[in-house]
Amino acid sequence: MAPRPAPPAPPAPPPPPPAAPPPPGASAKGPPARKLLFMCTLSLSVTYLCYSLLGGAGSLQFPLALQEPPSPPPSLPPAAASPGAHAGLRTPRAPGATDPAREPRTPDDELAGPRAANASGDRGGAASTPDYGEKRLPQALIIGVKKGGTRALLEAIRVHPDVRAVGVEPHFFDRNYDKGLDWYRNVMPKTLDGQLTMEKTPSYFVTSEAPGRIHAMAKDIRLIVVVRDPVTRAVSDYTQTLSKKPEIPTFEVLAFKNRTLGLVDASWSAIRIGIYALHLESWLRYFPLAQILLVSGERLIVDPAGEMAKVQDFLGLTRVVTEKHFYFNKTKGFPCLKKPEDSSAPRCLGKSKGRAHPPIDPDVLRRLRKFYKPFNLMFYQMTGQDFRWEQEEGEK
Repeated sequence: MAPRPAPPAPPAPPPPPPAAPPPPGASAKGPPARKLLFMCTLSLSVTYLCYSLLGGAGSLQFPLALQEPPSPPPSLPPAAASPGAHAGLRTPRAPGATDPAREPRTPDDELAGPRAANASGDRGGAASTPDYGEKRLPQALIIGVKKGGTRALLEAIRVHPDVRAVGVEPHFFDRNYDKGLDWYRNVMPKTLDGQLTMEKTPSYFVTSEAPGRIHAMAKDIRLIVVVRDPVTRAVSDYTQTLSKKPEIPTFEVLAFKNRTLGLVDASWSAIRIGIYALHLESWLRYFPLAQILLVSGERLIVDPAGEMAKVQDFLGLTRVVTEKHFYFNKTKGFPCLKKPEDSSAPRCLGKSKGRAHPPIDPDVLRRLRKFYKPFNLMFYQMTGQDFRWEQEEGEK
């Protein structure tokens, strides 16, 4: 029997339709370069917009200054940064300046250590805050100066019911900046709506990085500086250090590079802090003078109610702290706080305040007054205030 013939092969599939020709001017290998560039630019713009919205206004702020700063304000650190992550943010110091972190710490500096997390539980405004409310970043800062009267001012303003302030010094903008804003916020006491959060760290005023860092956090923050006759302040500063380190050289030795020639050692922190005009210039690059209140350390002693009235007005507070809250302690030589509604004993500052100064050679004091005089006059001109430090010492 003959074999069956093989079935015919299936017909071949129809060929695919020809590809559509590219639009005029376009390359067959992809979109034109102009279109690709536009897509990249649009992508970057959307990314930056999202970053700006998520990062908040703080990262986009610019200095409120009479003149442009030498460099843009530094951005805020992350909430939990690793140590040294922001070493690149440090700006050059003035000639002869020393690192504030290396200067001797005072009893008010304790927060820089392990106590930081529990600082908001200190006595005073923070302790009297109920266990409800919200921890907020400060809206006002006492930024200086060391041995000017900052502790007295802080204790007085904490009497106000609309103020809550941490009792010890956070040192966030000079020593703990790498810990981030979440750490800083957690240090603050809880506040209710309408209450003001404050802190004081006098070393901020002489820290070159502090103005830009504070401006990056809140450009509308209110700043308070307590200033005092720089010669008296320097002696008080030395007295505090001497109480901790009795072996240090005399004030006369430390104050001069060459006493015979009368060359003052402006690199010594006790002298450098009192050159107020130099430090204020750094702050005016970021903040207008209207946001900085200068409190007289001398007036804070002889007329505490008058100075506190200025402070309360500056902070937008009702004048609650008045003369009835103060009692002058003749032994210590400065006012103490009292509660006007009861007869309890007045509360004075600790033993570390009001120490007797060691005797200083009058010729040394005279040379220092001559050194500070041009800086004082410049400071008066910059601020529009005459603190009369020369007149108070009989220099008419």
